[in-house]
Amino acid sequence: MLTDLKEAVFKANMELAKSGLVIMTFGNVSGIDRRKGIVAIKPSGVAYDALKADDIVLVDLEGQVVEGWLNPSSDTPTHCEIYKAFPEVGGVAHAHSVYATTFAQARREIPCYGTTHADSFHGPIPLTRLLVESEVAEGYERNTGKVIVERFAGLDPLALPGVLVAGHGPFAWGRTPDEAVETSVILEQVAAMAFGTITLAPRLAPLDRHIMEKHYLRKHGPDAYYGQKKEEDR
Repeated sequence: MLTDLKEAVFKANMELAKSGLVIMTFGNVSGIDRRKGIVAIKPSGVAYDALKADDIVLVDLEGQVVEGWLNPSSDTPTHCEIYKAFPEVGGVAHAHSVYATTFAQARREIPCYGTTHADSFHGPIPLTRLLVESEVAEGYERNTGKVIVERFAGLDPLALPGVLVAGHGPFAWGRTPDEAVETSVILEQVAAMAFGTITLAPRLAPLDRHIMEKHYLRKHGPDAYYGQKKEEDR
């Protein structure tokens, strides 16, 4: 069942580990088949060097296992909430990468200080609120997804394809599992640059908006001209 999706999610998980963003088993990637409403996700606590494509677990959008003999990631309900709220998203990645997690633990969003950030994120990287005690006591992982969705009220999740969960760490997404991993890598690099920028210039204001807009829209806007045209557009 959904062999291609499981293979894509397996490869994306291996890329996340290869990127250096994951130590031990601190990370997971998922993907979704929108037509069937099935999510494929890494099993919980399985070491990356032991992971196989057949180990990837299939769940429905309520997190119930529909195929697999291993427990799905403990973060599965968070991924499912993101998929339910953001229909354009096809892959979600989570890692406790050092710099992005540092900002999450400091409860600070990541300002846009330069064009590297603006190339991929249309504004500062959002920060959620902390979960209250009752949200942690019951349905913690699902409520983590809900505070992400709450934070994105009025925001475009594809223009800002990542978030910092306060006290926890980053989640990133994209149209595919591979794209979600790529976003995770960019988010960590942007976080490292922002951390260095704040260290050197604590009072620096964010990048002027007209520069930020130029860099984002030349790559993502309707008149984008960065890169090469896709074959179907030629």
